[in-house]
Amino acid sequence: MQVIIDSLAVARWQFAMTTIYHFFFIPLTLGLSILIAIIETAYVRTGDETYKWMTKFWGKLFLINFAIGVVTGIALEFQFGMNWSEFSRFVGDVFGAPLAIEALLAFFLESTFLGIWIFGWDKLSRGLHAGVMWLVAIGSSISAFWILVANSFMQHPVGYTINDGRAEMTDFFALITNPQVWVQFPHVLAAGITTAAFFVLGISAYHLRKKRLDLKPFRRSFRIAIVYAIIGTVLVILAGHSQTQHMAQTQPMKLAAAEALWNSENPASFSLLTIGNEPERRDVVAFRIPGMLSFLAHNRFTGEVKGINQLEAEYEGIYGPGNYAPPIAISYWTFRIMVGAGFLMLLLALYGLYLVLKEKYEGKTWYLRVLLWAIALPYIANTTGWLFAEIGRQPWIVFGLQLTADGVSSTVPGGLVLLSFVGFTLIYGALMVADVYLLRKYARGESEGPEEILAPAGAG
Repeated sequence: MQVIIDSLAVARWQFAMTTIYHFFFIPLTLGLSILIAIIETAYVRTGDETYKWMTKFWGKLFLINFAIGVVTGIALEFQFGMNWSEFSRFVGDVFGAPLAIEALLAFFLESTFLGIWIFGWDKLSRGLHAGVMWLVAIGSSISAFWILVANSFMQHPVGYTINDGRAEMTDFFALITNPQVWVQFPHVLAAGITTAAFFVLGISAYHLRKKRLDLKPFRRSFRIAIVYAIIGTVLVILAGHSQTQHMAQTQPMKLAAAEALWNSENPASFSLLTIGNEPERRDVVAFRIPGMLSFLAHNRFTGEVKGINQLEAEYEGIYGPGNYAPPIAISYWTFRIMVGAGFLMLLLALYGLYLVLKEKYEGKTWYLRVLLWAIALPYIANTTGWLFAEIGRQPWIVFGLQLTADGVSSTVPGGLVLLSFVGFTLIYGALMVADVYLLRKYARGESEGPEEILAPAGAG
């Protein structure tokens, strides 16, 4: 019996898997590089050896995360040319430019100066060494920016013209000033700050509870990270609100799917809980807050938010017959998991700030236990956020220009895609196990004490 493998389905699963794996590491790289630069700057300004200890302790964890992140990111670009060759052929002139700039400028800036930082202890002056870490942090942020320039074109195409069936760039400045970039980039950067904050909080809480190492650097790390967490969670919520308003203008179908809003409403209600019949596009059970969705979309409690049925009819009139609604249930629940995790982190951070101000955080054993498990919260929010961003855009791979079904390679057999999918899954799974093992080992201080951490990086 001949088995027919759907190349499109397997290619989508493979890209989703590799993207999720890769994005596990990116937010921590973004946020932790900035936090380490801040801590090392404090060491330069004060000369306090505790800050140096903290810089090297968190720096080791940063390096483990960075190495695995680089490995998992390389495979993504190969998939553009292999599994998604029709997509690359259609938008390569536009999409390739920011990716090339990211690799040649941002990534090499980041990786080169990271090497100098690793081997520059006791070779560079304190101020210069801290400056190198700031360049690493800046390089990480610039790298994220250029990746998001490329992704934003897929969400909101600008600065192009269609010539002989291909999208060609006509305005590079329009790409980097794309409104989508300037709501998406702050959201991702704030998510990185939040991820790093809860990573440091969780590990510091573990040591404050176990009392195996000198607690002074972990007390100080805890206090710094709680402020960092407040900044990150507040910014990520504000940036997410701006992104929702932009979504209402440029991708209204994504917003309607996130709210299971079958028909247009004015004022539009926000769904607390909806259990719907997706094939029939109707509610089975729904609890909604009147006017709240209008407020999220327009900053006022009145204003129309278009529904799935009306948008479907509108898109059929523009693009022809078809189904232009994304998977509703996935869009609805990924959006809520992301938002719920974000507000839960804000509550944990605010309570932690209260405990720090009252000097009671070390005595709250239950809270320290919760913070260790709360390391997972930003990862859950990051993953569901990206799933919502990409799945909510479907059926488009480039919104309004190319359907996902038209972007897959027509020459790569489904069996080969399946083989590489299985291979990538196994390899990435092994890398994830290695990453968690190494992070856990060094975070717990099982392999070395404070004196060895203070030794010059690269020694031995």
